[in-house]
Amino acid sequence: MSHDPSPPHLTYPWQPPAPPPEPDHRRPRRRAPLGHHGDLRTLRSAYRWQRRTATLTALGYFTLFLVLSALAPGFMTSEPVGGIPTGLLLALLQLPVTWLAIALYEHTARRLVDPIADRIRKQSEVDAERRATTR
Repeated sequence: MSHDPSPPHLTYPWQPPAPPPEPDHRRPRRRAPLGHHGDLRTLRSAYRWQRRTATLTALGYFTLFLVLSALAPGFMTSEPVGGIPTGLLLALLQLPVTWLAIALYEHTARRLVDPIADRIRKQSEVDAERRATTR
């Protein structure tokens, strides 16, 4: 079995080797490019926390309602207010709890996620301007 001595990147054995790359004499970047810094990780984790909080608020209440319906029928059929069963009151309360989850989602978006996204957006604009002026 013969062994080919030519490097694997050459198409033909008689092809000359590629010249070495020229050294880069530009100034090093002061800040890492957009995809390499921790702001995107921070944004992802803030957005993840926001989704989980809002989802667990709405689904948690609904799950509690279902568990009470299945495991505590005596409690759900009791009538604490003028002949209206507790189960009906808890079912009607589902709508305000859903609104609360939406309000919580919007509040955390404004307070946590949007400022991080704005900072990343501004930095990407600055990075794009720098790249446009260096070309």
